[in-house]
Amino acid sequence: MVNFVTKENKKDFNAMMKNSKDMPKIQIVKDEKTIKKYGGTKMFFAPPIYYDRLMKKVPKGNLITVGQMRDYLARQNNADFTDPMTAGIFVNIVAWASYQRTTDITPYWRILKSNGELNVKYPEAVELQKRLLEEEGHTIISKGTKNIKYYVKDYEDSLVDL
Repeated sequence: MVNFVTKENKKDFNAMMKNSKDMPKIQIVKDEKTIKKYGGTKMFFAPPIYYDRLMKKVPKGNLITVGQMRDYLARQNNADFTDPMTAGIFVNIVAWASYQRTTDITPYWRILKSNGELNVKYPEAVELQKRLLEEEGHTIISKGTKNIKYYVKDYEDSLVDL
């Protein structure tokens, strides 16, 4: 795990977060499996800064899932769904960008994976996210014996509406 953290600390995540590439954009999907899975053909690609802005709207003590953010972005941009792969990557970029700053902190620890799971790809794996969530009053539980995963207990009670 140390190698991962060392490698991540050498990257400029704030520059990555501000690089919108060719986004935002909507792409029309033609793959039947994808259309069936996500319920439409219009896939939205949001740049990392969009995720940063949404994450900053989550008040202390509240939570949101990446899926909620994706749904919100799709609705706001007249699309059927938001690309799940770039969403996951960009949420992690925003987390690391915030971790590298000393001001203008984005409360990335309040953003959970589906089912209330903590994100092992955030800075310091789940340890920092776990500690920060507990400081805000949440209870963290673990599940599993070999591949242990951590979750916010009753996370649904703390979800914020966008």
